[in-house]
Amino acid sequence: MTTASETLKRVRWSIGINGALSMVFGAMILAWPDIGLYTLTILFGAYALASGVVGLVQVGSVKEGRGWMVLSSLLGIAVGIAVLLWPSISALGLLYVIAGYAIAFGVLAMGGALWLPIGAGDSIVLSLSGLVSILFGVVMFIQPGDGALVLLALIAAFSLVRGAIELVVAIGGERIMKREFDQLTGASA
Repeated sequence: MTTASETLKRVRWSIGINGALSMVFGAMILAWPDIGLYTLTILFGAYALASGVVGLVQVGSVKEGRGWMVLSSLLGIAVGIAVLLWPSISALGLLYVIAGYAIAFGVLAMGGALWLPIGAGDSIVLSLSGLVSILFGVVMFIQPGDGALVLLALIAAFSLVRGAIELVVAIGGERIMKREFDQLTGASA
């Protein structure tokens, strides 16, 4: 039988690994500004697939929030497989896939903030992550022709911000903020 603290730990691990994957993806784009479309497509497909697989592996050991993890994981797997099976996708097509993925993930993240067994502070952070993701996707749909370098920088920035937020949730952002607040106010921890 899995206890609530074990479930929370597994959910945090899954979110943390996905956050690290997102940060690696963003850092690779920044480190490789002249990346080709084919390489970017493969890199994004591998990232989305790996992110989905990580979540799906954790699903069996989680009771609360299982539906959210399954949906989020299947989204990543489906997008990853679709992109990897279609590596000759156009730049605009890839942009729309990334934008759609971001919006769908954002909606799921906001739902996860309600459904996952995490504290109120972490729920707020995860909701903000979802909101940022949705806004990123909308901007990508509205401004698809702003130039390759601008779009790569935007994709990299989004990945880094999303990854950082997920790592904060995984580590326990609520605990970190409480400890910092207690130190500032002189309250005992």
